[in-house]
Amino acid sequence: MQGRAVLDALVARRRVPGIALVVAHPDDETIAAGGSLHLLPDLLLVHVTDGAPRDMADAGAAGFTSAAAYAAARRTELSAALRIAGVTPRSVALGIADQDASLDMAGLARRLAQLFDAHGIGAVITHAYEGGHPDHDATAWAVHAAAGSRPVLEFAGYHAAPDGALRTGCFLPGPDGIAVALSTAERSRKQAMFDCFVTQAAMLQSFGADTERFRPAPRYDFDAPPLPGQLNYEHWGWDMTGGRWRALARGAMRCGH
Repeated sequence: MQGRAVLDALVARRRVPGIALVVAHPDDETIAAGGSLHLLPDLLLVHVTDGAPRDMADAGAAGFTSAAAYAAARRTELSAALRIAGVTPRSVALGIADQDASLDMAGLARRLAQLFDAHGIGAVITHAYEGGHPDHDATAWAVHAAAGSRPVLEFAGYHAAPDGALRTGCFLPGPDGIAVALSTAERSRKQAMFDCFVTQAAMLQSFGADTERFRPAPRYDFDAPPLPGQLNYEHWGWDMTGGRWRALARGAMRCGH
């Protein structure tokens, strides 16, 4: 399977079998391809994390008293969104804690490689390496390490603009991609999927439901920052920084993933 053939099919709104969509959190699949999931028969949908950071900041803000309850709510939201999409993918939840995917990227890559082989995957769609969220970047690293000869495609997520503002729905400079203008029905369906994620409503307000963008993933240098200046997640005051993330990536590479 050629990556460009997958992109051509998505533009033409033709069905594309043999695809894995690997995302970091419940709701990332909707950001990525909510309007296009119906074109991916036998989709393997992999969620790397459970969407629940263990520090309880997000869970507490959403009114939950435990990370487990917050994770369960996010699973329920995901199930509702997939029902609206009208799809029943082969779903795998790897269950890593939100914000912790970077801590064992080599192990994550091994798990993904096993899944790709077991499910006969021909091409993989995942996050771009763009410094939007450390889990996104870890997922991108692991997919690239696990894909072997399979083409890796990526969807437009979010990253920091030069002024530090959040920029969504577009890529950093790289290979030419496609912009899929969703039909009225597809836009309506994607927005209804967004509406299922009540716990993520504030963040999802930053994303549109009219266009989905994909491109062939470039050959990333994961030992270099994805962009100049401060990364998006470095604005959030977390323990993870770009420098620490890259050190973890170097360690994962030494493990031979």
